[in-house]
Amino acid sequence: MPLSFDRSNGEIDELIDLLMRKTEVHHPDMIREMILGALKSGQENDYLADQKLMRTTMKEMRYTNKVFAPYRDRKKVTVFGSARTSADEPIYKTCVKFTRMLAERNYMVITGGGPGIMRAGNEGAGVENSFAVNIRLPFEQDTNPVMDQDEKVITYKYFFNRKVAFLKEADAVVMFPGGFGTLDETMEIMTLIQTGKNPPIPLVMIDDDGGYWEDWLDFLKDSLLQRGLISGEDFALFSITRDPAEAVQVIDDFYRNYHSMRFVKDKMIIRLNKVLDSDHLQILSSEFGKILIPNGKMSLCSHLPEEDDQPDLKHLPRLAVEFNLRSYGLLKSFIRRINSF
Repeated sequence: MPLSFDRSNGEIDELIDLLMRKTEVHHPDMIREMILGALKSGQENDYLADQKLMRTTMKEMRYTNKVFAPYRDRKKVTVFGSARTSADEPIYKTCVKFTRMLAERNYMVITGGGPGIMRAGNEGAGVENSFAVNIRLPFEQDTNPVMDQDEKVITYKYFFNRKVAFLKEADAVVMFPGGFGTLDETMEIMTLIQTGKNPPIPLVMIDDDGGYWEDWLDFLKDSLLQRGLISGEDFALFSITRDPAEAVQVIDDFYRNYHSMRFVKDKMIIRLNKVLDSDHLQILSSEFGKILIPNGKMSLCSHLPEEDDQPDLKHLPRLAVEFNLRSYGLLKSFIRRINSF
């Protein structure tokens, strides 16, 4: 029989309800749709490779949530960089120093779990403050000895699941010099923030003495900006520094008052660590009117009913913004202004 996501499946709906009662699942409405999705896929597609991909994706993402869930109350920084960086290189030592400073401020660190900069990141933060989000590759990618055998190691078959974990759990992303993989992750996170598919977070490039990220910045200016392929406000999406202490400060400052954001219908709701007043609101409206829809407004508000799925954030004051869904580079400048109050 054809299946539907509404409750028109008769005995099948009853069996699914019984199964969920027997297994005592959380959020049964959501789980019901997932079960129906799997059953519908089994009806519609007889190509085994497609089913294997869906099965493995579900298993990998389920395990990802299980590993990260106990640490939901701690901020995390994802660190990218070359697997080929040796321990005697200055940039390796810079990474160790940087992630040690993060751990001292109660941040946790997420790396790809391999050698090079990934090992340096885990080494500096320590195994107790680290995750290793690894991938099965034919070379370079055994789990580094810092994280080997730790319960916070996840090894993926699919790159796209690994990419989700890197960003889904990150409150900031830091890039060290690296190869194709590092550049891939750099451009992807910039694209996701620029298009609003990832919430605004600090993106910091820590440079080496050779000016790796300075050369990259020149490419953006000379080959992309001059051709009109990006806009000037896109340069607000990231910061470049050679000082690990400055990189930590960029991350700390970003969360000085800004906490997080989400959309509720047509409004962007910014959650704050401390309440703004009417004078602050007037300043923001005057300086950042360009981020609003035509005749749009900003207003102070409290928790909305649509946010009940995040009860741990209910107490936070809020700022409702009628955002134009385009100016994400300027939005990061807006957040920095909020943090100045």
